Amino acid sequence: MAETTPRKADSHIVPLYIPAADRIPMTELADQTHADLEMRRRRARFRAWHRGMREADLILGRFADTHIGAMDEARMDEFETLLEVPDGDLLKWMTGEQPVPPAFDTPLFRDIRATASKL
Repeated sequence: MAETTPRKADSHIVPLYIPAADRIPMTELADQTHADLEMRRRRARFRAWHRGMREADLILGRFADTHIGAMDEARMDEFETLLEVPDGDLLKWMTGEQPVPPAFDTPLFRDIRATASKL
C-alpha cells in the first residue's frame, strides 16, 4: 500500500503583503489618520442630527455643528459613545430628571449640557 502524505489545508492560501508600519512614511500615516478622523466626524455629525427625537437632534446636532471639527480622537470616542445612549435617557440627564451615570458624567457631557441650556 502506498504511503500518502496528508495535504495541508491552507496550502492554497496566498499570504497578503501588508507593509510594515515602519516602512510607511509618517506623512502618509498622518494623512490616513486625519482622513479616518474626518470620516468619523462626518458620520457622528449625521448621527447627531438623525437620532429619532427632535429634541435630541437639536441638542446633539447643534453641538456637533459647532464643536466636532475641533474634537480629537479621544473626544470623538466619548461623543460616539454618547450617541449610543437612547434619546429618552439622554434627555432625562440633560433636564436633570435623572442623575447622570458616572460613566457619562464627563467634561464632554457637561459641555453639551451647557450648550443646550443656551438654546
